[in-house]
Amino acid sequence: MTLSRMNQRKRRSRSNSRATWFERLMATIALINLTFVLFDLSYIRFRDLYLRFIPTPTVWYGETFKGIEPERTTVAYLALVDGLKSQFDGTSDELTQERILAQLAEQSATIVNEDPFAIAGKSGTLERIKNLMRDRMQEESSKAAFNEFWNKDDFQGGTAEEKLIFFDGEIRPLMETNYYRGISESGSPIDLFWRIDIWFMALFAAEFLARTYVLSRRHAGTSWIDAMLWRIYDIPLFIGIWRWLRVVPVTLRLHQAHWLNLEPARNRLSRALVSQFAIELTEIVLLRVIDQVQKLVRDGDVSRLIATATDRSKYVDINGVDEVQTLAKRLADVVVYQVLPKIKPELDALLQHSVVGALQQAPAYQGLQIMPGFNNLSAQISQQVVAELSKTLTQALQNAFADEQGAALTSQLITGFTDSLGQEMQRADTLDEVRGLVDDLLEEIKLNYVERVATENIEQLQASRYRLYGTTSRSR
Repeated sequence: MTLSRMNQRKRRSRSNSRATWFERLMATIALINLTFVLFDLSYIRFRDLYLRFIPTPTVWYGETFKGIEPERTTVAYLALVDGLKSQFDGTSDELTQERILAQLAEQSATIVNEDPFAIAGKSGTLERIKNLMRDRMQEESSKAAFNEFWNKDDFQGGTAEEKLIFFDGEIRPLMETNYYRGISESGSPIDLFWRIDIWFMALFAAEFLARTYVLSRRHAGTSWIDAMLWRIYDIPLFIGIWRWLRVVPVTLRLHQAHWLNLEPARNRLSRALVSQFAIELTEIVLLRVIDQVQKLVRDGDVSRLIATATDRSKYVDINGVDEVQTLAKRLADVVVYQVLPKIKPELDALLQHSVVGALQQAPAYQGLQIMPGFNNLSAQISQQVVAELSKTLTQALQNAFADEQGAALTSQLITGFTDSLGQEMQRADTLDEVRGLVDDLLEEIKLNYVERVATENIEQLQASRYRLYGTTSRSR
């Protein structure tokens, strides 16, 4: 290996290493951006779940980027409960307790009637709270259950601590999930995710322009627009709508960074698409061809074609050669000089069978069979006669084709045969019968074979295609 080639390989290796490093860096950034996007898209729907596992970041993100504020009615309700709890910490005031319990009963009825959870689309949470309270107090009405729960006599009877433990464990977590989301000037809920996403979008837009420009310069004859179309799957990374589409470019970048192998899935998908397309295309082409042939037969174009072919005065000749006669003569030459010598044993057997059969039907031959040894003698004579007959026939045909006069007679025979066949084919009864038979045959082909193409197992077609590909690859 020359020194220049080694240097070229080293430079190519360094270039590939830099490309891999760059691809991995951009794939990491794209994956981080996709994580933010998916969290933002799922925040409202799964906010309760996020509050359970990451409460502080969830509250901060909602207040900062989603315009989410604590809902005043439920916050005031929980504050009243906290005030009630403080009355049992050694600073009990009976009048204050009664006043707070009355307010809680009143606020409970307000919550049931006005449903402050509806603004956040969490009316189901309120229904769960009402069901828990009904089950706790064994009441069918949620209002009655709340009134009994905050009854002052019940609290003074020693069940206050038990009720407050139930409330803090079952009711409070549900009420804390309620929120109010502000409305922007456009009339839609506040969404400031663009403050995070704008930096990623700017980065990916700049990378897209730089990458496509380099591609257009690297490949001769490729315009910048063509290079942009080449990387069109990167566009979702820097547009602010349909952000869920970023799953596609991020997945492709992970594949390019060799962190994800998409080849099996891509091969499987391409095989399925190509095989299905090939089946449908084959079916359409076959049906189209057969329909066109049927149309030609039904419209009588075939009969006009035969008539034109037999009428040399109306036939357009492009090379001055009668192709039919030439093909017939060539076929006759092949039969006489190549086929007949090879099938001479079979021809002799057929002739002998015919000769013996003809002799056995003769009355004189039947009478001579009673003579001793006549059967063996007749068999020998028939074999000699057949051998001489086939030899004479073959030589006669070969001499006839070798002789100029014989060739001329053969040509006349072929011409006469062609003309006679054409004339007979132009008869009305013959044409009608042939036309009907051909049309029925084509219809049967469509029903029996073309339909089978559509029901063919795709996996079998793929296996056949790969076997064929493997065979042709090994033969190269």
